[in-house]
Amino acid sequence: MLLDGEAWTARMQGFQREAWRLETLPWYRVPSEDGDIRDFLAGHRIDPANYSSSYTDGLRKLRAEGKAKGRVHVVSRPLTDYLRFEFMYYGVHAAAGDDIRILDVTDRPNPLEGVQDFWLFDRSQVVLMHYDADGTQIGREVFEGDVTPFLEYQRIAVTESVPFEEYVKGLDL
Repeated sequence: MLLDGEAWTARMQGFQREAWRLETLPWYRVPSEDGDIRDFLAGHRIDPANYSSSYTDGLRKLRAEGKAKGRVHVVSRPLTDYLRFEFMYYGVHAAAGDDIRILDVTDRPNPLEGVQDFWLFDRSQVVLMHYDADGTQIGREVFEGDVTPFLEYQRIAVTESVPFEEYVKGLDL
């Protein structure tokens, strides 16, 4: 089953304990971010101490409700402009309660080679994220099979990654 619109919103807002994501792409093409990326490349940066958005507010609300949201992003250096842009927001998202981890596979084999992006909800429901080669999302699909392999992908991703703040120490973003 494909998820769009209200069904996707309900899935993202309806989890009971945990929403977790594996990100594997070096670039996500999100048309609404085009202007922000241009600004970033022109040298504009957000002020992490004063930045707030509906997303950070939502993260704080989830934490207050005892829910968890997290992700592991698989990367290799040099980081793409998009990843540098995204990392600017990862800092404030992590501070608001998003458990963000980085799995750098620059100098080692990727333990999740061939695994596509997905969301795992409450360790029982998987939504596969489908993208074109340029990073444009083309669909979301509820996975109808056994979620056990995805639980193992999550375990590997978390075990093999480091917290975002640790990863970016000393990086010139």
